[in-house]
Amino acid sequence: MTHQVAIIGAGPAGIACALQLKRHGITPLLLERDAVGGLLRNANLVENYPGFPRGIKGLQLVELFKAQLQTAGVEVIRECVHGITYGKNSWSIKADGRVVFSKVVVLACGTKPSGIADPVIPSAIADRVFYEVYPLINLQDKTVVIIGAGDAAFDYALNLAEKNEVIILNRSKKVSALPLLYNRSRVHTRITYLAETQVEEITLRCGRISLSCSSGQEQRVIDADYLLIAVGREPCLDVFGGELTDKYQRLINEGKLYLIGDVKNGMFRQTAISVGDGIKAAMAIAVNAGEQK
Repeated sequence: MTHQVAIIGAGPAGIACALQLKRHGITPLLLERDAVGGLLRNANLVENYPGFPRGIKGLQLVELFKAQLQTAGVEVIRECVHGITYGKNSWSIKADGRVVFSKVVVLACGTKPSGIADPVIPSAIADRVFYEVYPLINLQDKTVVIIGAGDAAFDYALNLAEKNEVIILNRSKKVSALPLLYNRSRVHTRITYLAETQVEEITLRCGRISLSCSSGQEQRVIDADYLLIAVGREPCLDVFGGELTDKYQRLINEGKLYLIGDVKNGMFRQTAISVGDGIKAAMAIAVNAGEQK
């Protein structure tokens, strides 16, 4: 069986694309390796998505998206896609334990977190180091250190500080977060922000994560239960072997491949933008399908 459309990724972009395709009478194959929602699961409060005057928690919006998928009759298949290739007018999609085929592929697999090369994170604490906040969302009475100074770092801090102590470490003076996130964090009684603080060494000491830091000429040690790294993200292009080639660009131009949402939008990682991408791609697919009949 060859599917008409396969969507890889069930974040806001993939969900919106699937819902719009159903409106056009096309039932897509929607594949997701993790949980539905993508980065939306990390969001403390989504304030710029129309329809929610007081904002809405990221996880609450995910639940609404899931309910809408169910209402529309779109099933999310929990499978990891390991690679895709194009030949003989269709895509071969290597998923967990099988190969599926589709005329069109929509890549909506978002981004993956950037790591830190220095200092080295010892294997002894690997299970306490995270790059997304949602696995820690139910933490209570713990100390979490966040390395980073962008939107994600401050949003994660606000999320965790409801029940925990949070320390944000910024190696420079520059803050790249939205002013409202920065200002909310600065007045929060359970969030400590330290600028110009460089982590020199990370070790395990007395059962806790120990971070040896320098700030100018001063040295200090910060102990924590968990470490959360939020130093940036990069497009998740693993299914292509890590990068787009001229061949894939040609397939995009021919309407056989679509990249939507965070995987192509760089710094413009917003739910509303991703949703718009998904709807636009679905409409283009439907138009192309109609022209080919």
